[in-house]
Amino acid sequence: MMRTSVQVELGARAYTVEIGPGLLAEAGERMAPLLARPRVAVLTDETVAGLHLEALGEGLARAGVQMQALALPAGEATKGWPQLQRAVEWLLECRVERRDIVVALGGGVIGDLAGFAAAILRRGVRFVQIPTTLLAQVDSSVGGKTGINSAHGKNLIGAFHQPSLVLADTAALDTLPARDFLAGYGEVVKYGLLGDADFFAWLERHGAGLARGDMAARVEAVARSVRMKAEIVARDETEQGDRALLNLGHTFCHALEAATGYSDRLLHGEGVAIGCALAFELSARLGLCSQEEPGRVRAHLRAMGMKVDLADIPGDLPDAAALLDLMAQDKKVVDGQLRFVLARGIGRAFVTSDVPERAVRALLEDVLAGR
Repeated sequence: MMRTSVQVELGARAYTVEIGPGLLAEAGERMAPLLARPRVAVLTDETVAGLHLEALGEGLARAGVQMQALALPAGEATKGWPQLQRAVEWLLECRVERRDIVVALGGGVIGDLAGFAAAILRRGVRFVQIPTTLLAQVDSSVGGKTGINSAHGKNLIGAFHQPSLVLADTAALDTLPARDFLAGYGEVVKYGLLGDADFFAWLERHGAGLARGDMAARVEAVARSVRMKAEIVARDETEQGDRALLNLGHTFCHALEAATGYSDRLLHGEGVAIGCALAFELSARLGLCSQEEPGRVRAHLRAMGMKVDLADIPGDLPDAAALLDLMAQDKKVVDGQLRFVLARGIGRAFVTSDVPERAVRALLEDVLAGR
């Protein structure tokens, strides 16, 4: 069977990311060594519950583990105070104790919210991530970033709280709508662009097969993405330095998500893809990389059928000044200075605060005008 695992090396809080098909059926035996008593509380969403909750329940039952579950509404709007409060109160009603485990079954929204709920419940209980989307498997389930959105911006309320185990069942990706799979692929591409030119070249060759369902390619892509993220997280758990590289494309992305009201107009991974294209275009304009590099990035995203330009986002967008204002609320602002992740080429990203605002404004004005 196509299986692999990646260790996230964080000393006493180290954990394993298991990757491959069929892990839902083995959830009970995989989790049993972590359990003080044979029961777990599962947070999921209504869409994922209909697809995977029964399989998870059966996998747990095989190892004699009981499951209680709460399904929250699907969608980014769930990542806010009302559903967080609902989740925490439910976990307290379930008498979840400090030695128990909360399970996050779903995509990035559920993983972020459930992880934050676990972080603040009784001042911290353990949790297990079972990511069911490509985006969650390669990015949000690994590294311990948890949280919710605010009216002021995305992920502004949260905590670093590492999972005890991640089970990335790649067979779950078969149930994803094509748009959601490609949105997750935006985060996969990001890893090649930020630090592994060979991986980006591999994706240029195998991306189409990945999208069609090639399981071996899917396991490989998830494993390579997780391995890179795990190495960065081990060096810089709380984003004081290197971990900021993982935000390639995100400064643009978060502003665009806010501008579209965190709605289905723009999925997070779609925003990341557009943001990566913009970051490379900005890098070329600043003379950091050749003009060919942004073209290669855009060509691959286009070949995959992904959103690449602001024009690909349906509906009206605010002007460049308003988008710059949204960027200024980003978590990556330090002493009022925006930090960008730019690139000297594919696989050679770096973090800088030395970006003239006029250059960003000019880029946004040009792309909004369709130039």
